[in-house]
Amino acid sequence: MSYLEILLLALALAVDAFTVGASVGLQHRTGRQVFRLSFHFGLFQGIFLILGALFGSLLINIARDWSHWIAFSILSLIGIRMIYNAHQNRKQKVRAIDLTKGMKLVGLSIAVSIDALAAGVGLTGLEAPIYTSGLIVGVIATIATASAMIIADRTAILVDKYAEVIAGLVLIGLGVKILNDHIDLFRLL
Repeated sequence: MSYLEILLLALALAVDAFTVGASVGLQHRTGRQVFRLSFHFGLFQGIFLILGALFGSLLINIARDWSHWIAFSILSLIGIRMIYNAHQNRKQKVRAIDLTKGMKLVGLSIAVSIDALAAGVGLTGLEAPIYTSGLIVGVIATIATASAMIIADRTAILVDKYAEVIAGLVLIGLGVKILNDHIDLFRLL
């Protein structure tokens, strides 16, 4: 596998990180928050790619059968919570929960990195440099997330009081998209 192919893989895997980064960035956009989210997304994507490659065919069945359900569940639950909190915050004038801390950060990091686990399994038979690939994927995910959060910071003024609801809907939509990509939900309707 060439470095160009690894870069293209990294860009494809970074799409979820960019999308989630943009939605989180609507509400959380301090320098520390941008650093925490982008660092963790990059770290998790790189590590999950390496783990997928190391465990190879053992994990392919688990990743293929359950990854879409795990990502859908995590993203939807966080999205629903954001929408609920936005409603509560309007009533009580309470500050939004910081998604760049604690288990919320870990949950988001896992959700956007599950595809990297499956991609890592695919690298097993391609004679790709596993650790270099993990580093490239991690760096690209970090840059994509930070860029998305910075862009969201610039547009947050436009959506101000609806930012948390919009971010929640985007996370739910991303979860539905991931689920649809794997089981073609809309074909069933």
